[in-house]
Amino acid sequence: MLRRNLESRDAQTSQLQDAISNMEKHFGDLRQILAAYLRKMVRLQDKADLQVNDINSYAATKMPILKDSLKNLDDEFVKLQDYRQVEDERLEAEVVEPLKTYETIVKMKREDLKATLTVKNREAKQLTQLERTRQRNPSDQQVIL
Repeated sequence: MLRRNLESRDAQTSQLQDAISNMEKHFGDLRQILAAYLRKMVRLQDKADLQVNDINSYAATKMPILKDSLKNLDDEFVKLQDYRQVEDERLEAEVVEPLKTYETIVKMKREDLKATLTVKNREAKQLTQLERTRQRNPSDQQVIL
């Protein structure tokens, strides 16, 4: 009965280890890809800012009609950049932050599992020692208990 219970616990422990390892791997990959995406978005925003500055510089040298058209183009670029900024902030708040929380949770679960394995191994050693004592002295109940 006790052996079956230990084997069942071993199977559960193995499943937990696999789940934790799987989560660490996939969430790590997901975070890396997301970070690369966000870096590219920031570079895109920087290039758009350069484009806006170039448009403004060019518009300053042209006639009023062309200047107004270029100013409208500039305004549209600024609106697009504002939209992208909001998109980045939302992505950071709704995706990146929860992923950081999961990383903490996974670390805590790994530590809990390690503590559980330590206790399980200690119990298995005590059980083995008890079995050896029973085999050596089957009639001496005081030593066994």
